[in-house]
Amino acid sequence: MFFHQDASFLNLIIHHVGNKSQDEYFTLSEEEVDVKSDEILADLLMQYFMKPFAKANEVYRFYHPNDTLDLNEVFYFSRQYFKGELGFVEFSKSIAKFLYEVTEHPKIKSGELYVVALDNVQLEGEEHKAIGIFKSENKEAYLKVYTEASGLGVNYEEKAININKLDKGVVIVNVEEEEGYKVLCVDQTNGSEAVYWKDDFLKLKTRNDNYQQTGNLMKVYKNFVNDKIDEVFDMDKADKIDLMNRSMNYFKTKETFVEDEFNEEVIGNPDAISLFKDYKSNFEDEFETPFQSNFDIAAPAVKKMASSYKSVLKLDKNFHIYVHGKRELLEKGYDEDKGMNYYKLYFENED
Repeated sequence: MFFHQDASFLNLIIHHVGNKSQDEYFTLSEEEVDVKSDEILADLLMQYFMKPFAKANEVYRFYHPNDTLDLNEVFYFSRQYFKGELGFVEFSKSIAKFLYEVTEHPKIKSGELYVVALDNVQLEGEEHKAIGIFKSENKEAYLKVYTEASGLGVNYEEKAININKLDKGVVIVNVEEEEGYKVLCVDQTNGSEAVYWKDDFLKLKTRNDNYQQTGNLMKVYKNFVNDKIDEVFDMDKADKIDLMNRSMNYFKTKETFVEDEFNEEVIGNPDAISLFKDYKSNFEDEFETPFQSNFDIAAPAVKKMASSYKSVLKLDKNFHIYVHGKRELLEKGYDEDKGMNYYKLYFENED
């Protein structure tokens, strides 16, 4: 978990980064912003920068396709700063210039780039120093009501920033340098231009921890049941829902994932188990994300995936049957006279 309640600003500077493909330029500040003398401003900026990360569950790492971390520009500049080899202002300028170089999609908006140095950022139970890099792209108009001699007046401010809507941000925590640091990322942009922040500018990959192991395995199993298993086995929708429900029950009631136990209790059929192992292996190879045989189940990942696990039988446009368990109490048949399929449900009480 990430906490910023005790965090404080060490440094803050603001630059402006335009869109290179639109022949816009960047503007670099020479001096830092003094936020320490204005407690209200500091609190507002801390809320603007940090609040979007409060529910961040995924922790990323810097990487480079050539497997040489020093070729990742943001990692390289960050490491220089953390080691005291690069001053804060020069560090921030290097970051702004590099962001400008990768801002080539014509739809990417220009905006202010805030670079901050933070102290007492808490991630996963430990406090560290950190770097924050944030970009504001979207502006809004705000009304301001004020008191005057005759009563109340109203004015406006165009192109103001909504402190509850951070467009893009990254927090780089000064820990586990050799593995690419611990990194949290936020990007509220939708569309084809959105990938430039995480992929082109930061070059991040997800840390393969318990959260990621849990979420990925649940996702792979869901896709396996929905898209693969009926290529080999004759299964109707109710059987698939039963397999999904059994897996969800496993992840909700167990503290630790054990591969052999999961295969036996959830899948059951030896041929289906073998098919799932092959399917899972293909995922590992394609995304270079190996699964562990045993890992602690991350409850937040289970909660996140629960909404995508569907347990509804949709019958034409007349009926929806919600199946929560006990597949044996649901019987499917075919009525020759009506020429239609039917389901028979067995139950004890009606509410």
